[in-house]
Amino acid sequence: MNYEVLVLDLDGTLTNSEKKITEPTKEALLDIQQKGKIVVLASGRPTPGILPLAHELELEKYGGYVLSFNGAKIINCSTGEVLYNKTIPSEVIRPAYELAKDYDVDILAYSDDAIISGICPNSYTKLEARINSLPIRRVENFPAYINFPTNKLLISGEESLTAELEIKLKSHFRKLLNIYRSEPFFLEIMPQNIDKAYTLQKLLSAIGLTADQMICCGDGYNDITMLESAGLGVAMANAQPLVREKADYITKSNDEDGVLFVIDQFLR
Repeated sequence: MNYEVLVLDLDGTLTNSEKKITEPTKEALLDIQQKGKIVVLASGRPTPGILPLAHELELEKYGGYVLSFNGAKIINCSTGEVLYNKTIPSEVIRPAYELAKDYDVDILAYSDDAIISGICPNSYTKLEARINSLPIRRVENFPAYINFPTNKLLISGEESLTAELEIKLKSHFRKLLNIYRSEPFFLEIMPQNIDKAYTLQKLLSAIGLTADQMICCGDGYNDITMLESAGLGVAMANAQPLVREKADYITKSNDEDGVLFVIDQFLR
């Protein structure tokens, strides 16, 4: 199969344990872009947390795309055009906060320059801040503060608590929202129907390609749908067990240049 698009999750996939792209992987990604392949960075991160990596890979030069907030927003890196943007209904913010505040968790939203903490920053909130190189802004009245369009909310906390809250939130909001864990300690609260696979299909339609021409690489629960929908779904060796079960192919880990291995096997 002649694959034309390479879609990469970031944390645990493109970046190593130090949250960096290794030089061999970077060189390979620049090489395939020079030969006409399209690179898409698809992450649960907010847009400001992805753009530095997009710039490092010169996506603006080669016509790549950024898919942020687990698919709630797509940006054309060459033009800066927002191709797709879906936000959380404003009326769900207060009830989501009210349900979360009874647990020892934090609830987060995102502005252009900060992570907004609505309860109390915990170690997982601080991890999210480090990953995205954004400061934490603790606010007293979270529902009143979030008076701007937001692409997602995130609940951070211990696995047992996020698992319990996932059940409770799904029961409360039913089909109004898409709610799932991207990591055991991160519970994503997304607009209805939104995940990486859904938005990637919109991107493929816009650029005149099909899912059969796409390779998707990932390691987390939020990558499963895009791996299942791709022409070739690749799980990292370090992926969650369920992700590996759903993949067509398992590459090396993110600390062993697993993305480079995929490029060498299937794209050049």
